[in-house]
Order: sequence, then structure tokens, then C-alpha cells
Amino acid sequence: MDTHAIPRIRDFDDPDYDPFNAMGTLGGEYRIRDCYPELARLRHLSPVFDGDIRVHFGLYPDLTMQHLRHFAVLGHAEAMAVLADSRTFSNKVYENNLGVYFGRSVTTMDGQAHFDNRRLFQKAFNPKMVEEWGKDMIPRMIHRLIDGFAGDGKAELVSQFTLHFPFHFIHELMALPEEDRAIFHKLAFGQIGIIFDHEHGMDAITKLKEYLTAIVHHRRVHPLSDSDLISNLAQLSGPGGELEDDIVIAFFRQLMNAGGDTSYHGFSSVLAALLTHPDQLEAVRRDRSLVPQALEEGLRWNAPVPGISRTPTREIEIAGVTMRPGDHVLVMLGAANRDERAFPAPDRFDIFRKPTGHMPFGHGRHICIGQHLARMEMTVALNALLDRLPGLRADPDLPAPEVVGFALRGPHEVHVRFDPA
Repeated sequence: MDTHAIPRIRDFDDPDYDPFNAMGTLGGEYRIRDCYPELARLRHLSPVFDGDIRVHFGLYPDLTMQHLRHFAVLGHAEAMAVLADSRTFSNKVYENNLGVYFGRSVTTMDGQAHFDNRRLFQKAFNPKMVEEWGKDMIPRMIHRLIDGFAGDGKAELVSQFTLHFPFHFIHELMALPEEDRAIFHKLAFGQIGIIFDHEHGMDAITKLKEYLTAIVHHRRVHPLSDSDLISNLAQLSGPGGELEDDIVIAFFRQLMNAGGDTSYHGFSSVLAALLTHPDQLEAVRRDRSLVPQALEEGLRWNAPVPGISRTPTREIEIAGVTMRPGDHVLVMLGAANRDERAFPAPDRFDIFRKPTGHMPFGHGRHICIGQHLARMEMTVALNALLDRLPGLRADPDLPAPEVVGFALRGPHEVHVRFDPA
């Protein structure tokens, strides 16, 4: 590749800024621990909460939407109905934030535009491609990380493993130059911080746009290979292409957060659940056919992205609450996945529960494009940890993992011990 045509990626202007720790110090987000009792109390009063649920929990309002009237859908049946009705409940509300941060993302689209563009992106994540990645690229990324601590007898699996493997895979899939990957990961993670810290967040967003625009334009002229996602999508965009250039660039700007963060937070929470339920961890260790059930139950028990947004296109009443066009409707997947009307004893983690009806990746036409990839990554990762770390267990000398957060949920630390290989 002619790297001289591509400017090196630029780091944050502030060299001391650490986005991986910033959210815990800048916002109250990660002080929210067990939010489910209060969500259940509110759901029992009404499956639709009239107000800004974030403010109710003592968090910052979403400044991009503070001028809107807010509702939160807490019931499972109501959440399914909202997400299934894309004519009545539009994604255009994301133009207030994702559209500003990432550009013309497919997430902000509705109707035929959404269908046409999503169809093209889905070609890159079809089951055949995901299966191929699961045979080689994903295991390679995962085992490379485990190699770094497999002989130690102990590890902190968030900082040493789960924070990295989904992003390393994306870096590989995009064929990013090795020397750019650490800064790329740092900037991509820093984008999330715009909610708490506008200056650093915008710095990250601006620099990622600059870099990705240069990469896409370069690979349109100098494609690398059939397995390079940027080259593939770049050929579909630009003059004469099916995808418009700014849509492709917006896709890559959002990919690290939409793809990486979901797997990172989701898998960390699955590990936390299994390690704090050692009898179920042992069952999975002995019978690997239980791995898919364990993953699904972990994602139900703590959805990595607890809420997704919609706005009505017409006046509509749900559970006696009237919503109007332009209102912000936050569909609380985390609350819906703990609704006792859909899941008996919903607060109990139980890998033997029949995994149906939960919504860790949304529902309807806008369901996560990369959901199959995320499941593949987590399946490979859990099997690899159980294979490579005999006797994997929670470290008895350190605090047990605790899932925290509201906009994103996951544990800060997962301390484990195992028998060194």
C-alpha cells in the first residue's frame, strides 16, 4: 500500500487525556449499579415512563435532546411493538446526536433509504463471511491476547482481554496499519466521551473523520484485498457507486463503537455473570453446548446497550401515554429484558432458561447489523478462555466483578485466577 498518500493518524491534542478512564471520572454513568429494582418499580406503575429516565436516575440530560419531550418504554411487549413499527417510530431522532457526531449514518435513516443502504452493508456481514472470520481471524486475535497472560495464573480480564479483542478484530478487518491502531482505538473510545466532555469528544470525532476519509479515498484507488472491509465498501461508494461516499465514511466512524463496544461490554457482563455463579460456569465448562445459552442469558440479564431511541411520526398512545411527532422515546431494552411478564424470575441469571424474546441487539428493521458477528466473537472468546485457562474462577482475594452503567453496562474489572498452563 502507498502509505505516503495517507496522513498518519493524529492523537488527541491533549497528550495526557485517557478516554478509557474518563467516563468514570467525568460523569455519574458508572455509579449506576443495580438499576433494575427502580426500573421494575416504575414499570409496575406504567410500562411507559413520562419523563427523562436519565434525569430520574440522577444522570446528566442528553444535551442534544434536552429541548424534546421525553418518554421511556419499560415493558417488554410495548418495547417490541415500538421497535417493530418503523413507520410510526422513526430513527430520525438520532440526527440530533449520531448524525452530528458521525455524519450520515445508516442508523439515522428510515424507509427505503435505510433498506437500500443497510442491504449493501449487510453483504459485508453475511453468514458466510462471519463463518470464515470465525475460523481464522477472530481466533487469531483472541489467542494472541490470551498468550499474554495464560502463564500467570491470574488476570484482570477487562484491561487484558475484553477491552481489546473486539477492537483488534475490527482493526484487522479494516487492515489498518499497525502503527495507527493504538491511536485509532483511543480516538474511537474517546468519541463516547462527547456526552461528558465536548472538547475531547469533538477532537476525537474530527480526527477520525479526517483519517477515515483519507483511507477510504485511497483504497478506492488502491484496494488491498478481498478480505479488506474498507476496500470492499470503498468500491461501492464514490462516483458511480451504489453507496454515497459520506455514508460509507459515517459507517466506519460508527463501527468501532457500534461493533466494538457492544461486544466488549456484553462479553464482560457475561463473564461477570458466570464467575459470580460458579455452578453455572462449571456446567458450561463441562458441556460446551451450553455456551450459546450462557451468552444469550448473560446478554438478557445485562444488555450492553440498555436503551435505544425512536421518535413518533404521528400522534400515538401507548399504555395510556400520548406521544407526538418529535418526542424522544427511549426504548429501555434493559428494562424490557427484565420484565416478569415475559421472563419468569427475570432478575435471576439462569443459563438453562429458554433463550427467546430477549432483545440485546434491538428488534425490527433496525436490529444491529453485526449481531451475528458479535455472537461469533463471544462464542470463540468464551471457549478459548475455558480451553486456555484451566480452573478459571473469580479471584477470591479481590472484589467480585460488578456490572455498572446506564447508557452502556459492563464491569470495570473482572479479576480471575486459573491454573497456569
